[in-house]
Amino acid sequence: MKQEKIGLIGIGKLGTAMMTHWDKQGISIGVYHPVKSKAEQFVQNFQHGYILMESERTEVDVLILALPAIEVIPFISSLKIHSNLQQSPDIINMATNLHTNEVKSKFPSLNVHGVKYMGHGRDLLEHGNGLFITEASLPNKIAEIFQFLGKVIIDSENCLTEVNKLATYFALKTAIDLESEYTKRGLSPEYLKRALTSLAPEVIRSYSNGTLGHFAKEIIKEIQSEKE
Repeated sequence: MKQEKIGLIGIGKLGTAMMTHWDKQGISIGVYHPVKSKAEQFVQNFQHGYILMESERTEVDVLILALPAIEVIPFISSLKIHSNLQQSPDIINMATNLHTNEVKSKFPSLNVHGVKYMGHGRDLLEHGNGLFITEASLPNKIAEIFQFLGKVIIDSENCLTEVNKLATYFALKTAIDLESEYTKRGLSPEYLKRALTSLAPEVIRSYSNGTLGHFAKEIIKEIQSEKE
């Protein structure tokens, strides 16, 4: 790919996961954080990362905002880009709970695109092969950046919100139900922790991959029988 000048804003779980895979591909990424020491500490972990100074934030081709929803609009405002006649970067809104249309309406003169990650940052970090949602076809220079992270599909951002909310709801419901049942049976808190951090997640992963063992398959039969 042609090496675009890329800026990353946001060094949390998602930012770290994306940076890890870009770095493996030798893609140079400029990183900005208002606390310079945090940016310096972050880029030390990546061979191809470098510090993006405050004055350089608008000098990149693509500016990726891996920020919480409440920080996106204030950050873009801080860039002080007042006209589309001024050279400005393509801005990527990755905040799950901030619809990109809201950002576009606030900054109609800027090139704003929504690219939302469906999943957990840790999964992207450890396994790659992520799934990203965008509502419209992306310019090639942006699509090429995300191809190293997984697959990008066109769908509604509202759909992403619904999928994430359902998954989070049932994951937490399962955790709470497990905690309640283990407590009722007088089982050790250590066993509960193991169930929540290892047993349950790996069973779900195996179910998704179609690799359940005999013991788990028998439990599926039991569940199906109960439903009938």
